[in-house]
Amino acid sequence: MTTPEQLDNSDIMSGYADQALSRATGVPPVGGNQVKLLKDARENYPAWLDAIHTAQYRIHFENYIIREDNAGHRFAEALIAKAREGVHVRLIYDWMGNFGKTSRRYWDRLRTEGVEVRCYNPPRFDSPLGWLSRDHRKTLIVDGKVGFIAGLCVGEMWDGIPERNIEPWRDTGVEVRGPAVADIERAFAHIWAMLGEPVPGHELANTDALERAGDMRLRIVASVPAVAGMLRLDQFVATLARKRLWLTDAYYAGLTHYVQTLVNAARDGVDVRLLVPNATDIFLLKPLSRAGYRTLLRAGVRIFEWNGAMLHAKTAVADGWWARVGSTNLNIASWFGNCELDVFIEDASFAGKLEQMYLEDLANATEIVLDERRKLRSHGDPVHHPAMGSGGGSLGRVAAGAVRIGNAVGAAFTNRRVLEPVEARLMTSSGALLVVLAILFGFFPRALAYPLLVIFAWLGIGLLYKSHKLHREHKRRTGAKNDSKAT
Repeated sequence: MTTPEQLDNSDIMSGYADQALSRATGVPPVGGNQVKLLKDARENYPAWLDAIHTAQYRIHFENYIIREDNAGHRFAEALIAKAREGVHVRLIYDWMGNFGKTSRRYWDRLRTEGVEVRCYNPPRFDSPLGWLSRDHRKTLIVDGKVGFIAGLCVGEMWDGIPERNIEPWRDTGVEVRGPAVADIERAFAHIWAMLGEPVPGHELANTDALERAGDMRLRIVASVPAVAGMLRLDQFVATLARKRLWLTDAYYAGLTHYVQTLVNAARDGVDVRLLVPNATDIFLLKPLSRAGYRTLLRAGVRIFEWNGAMLHAKTAVADGWWARVGSTNLNIASWFGNCELDVFIEDASFAGKLEQMYLEDLANATEIVLDERRKLRSHGDPVHHPAMGSGGGSLGRVAAGAVRIGNAVGAAFTNRRVLEPVEARLMTSSGALLVVLAILFGFFPRALAYPLLVIFAWLGIGLLYKSHKLHREHKRRTGAKNDSKAT
């Protein structure tokens, strides 16, 4: 029987957890919301387009990739139609995400028809490495009343191509109504202001002015580069979980301390599961992802590979209470390098739906296990599906692969941990590459030195140029202050 003292202690611990979550994310919880779980493009795209069609005042759309294909044209026509009606349509796309996928003609047509379009972080002379930071968000806000957060970009791979027998990509999103929509819109406005003139304050939704739409309590976690708020949240929830922690990720490459948190949770009796793709839009990097499985499997973490065309969802659910849906992958690119957007929900009914969806996904997945010789193998043969081209996370996948190689090579040189047989292939490839580079430098030093010279010169001139701009801005501000004092 539970005593009053135990109940009081439970409330106190719950309060501590809530306070810690707020500090980890920098975001307080917002109550009074309704959240609808949306599966795949067949539920997300119609909901997005319906909201766009009903817009009366403004549409704010931000997406990592908007491909110039059937899906991209469908959204372009919808946005143009509303702009012609006088609705203020603002759109943000990512330069790297759309490179080679969407032409300038596509964006110019949107602009000509009245859609205000801004591009996140195109290459700039004074920021040679700036392109490494990406706007990886996928969000839509209409009239400040309804907001969508998802893992889906806009492209026909999410729709699938029946005539070519290509299945749609598996992905997850949510529809949010209530006071939290104001936080989603503020997240959009923050990125918009980074790229030019800000959204006028009177056009943004106000949390206090929005009516309650339900009783769900949630946090809108808007990550920006180098802040790592979502990493702290992911790690904290993994620490809090007492019974279950079920993760879905498209480009998993957990950092050492996050992996150790999952390992400790599994050893403590928590049912930790990780669902990842089998087929991927960057096929050659699959072995790099698998190189990190062994540590998790030995600790009791269960790993499943999706048997469909591509698993692109990014979700987490813990103890039938905490749930996360959004754009953040469990890798260094998403945690440290990108602008991401996720919703973190504290609600048993929503978490229950996400858990049920997870179990349905596992029915179409293959579990990865260690055999008697501690080698990775699958239960049964995974279903092969044709590739569909690059989708939404290639840069993150490359970063994930780089982390895997770096960890393995570092371990080889420092003897930090025991290297596994699966990592021997990484050692062979990395060692051979370094030997080849050494030979090339020996025989063709100038051919390889010149590109490095150009890169270093670009970096140096870019830093000097940026320094000059900062000094000039400082003088301008100082002069403006002196003029104001004089008057």
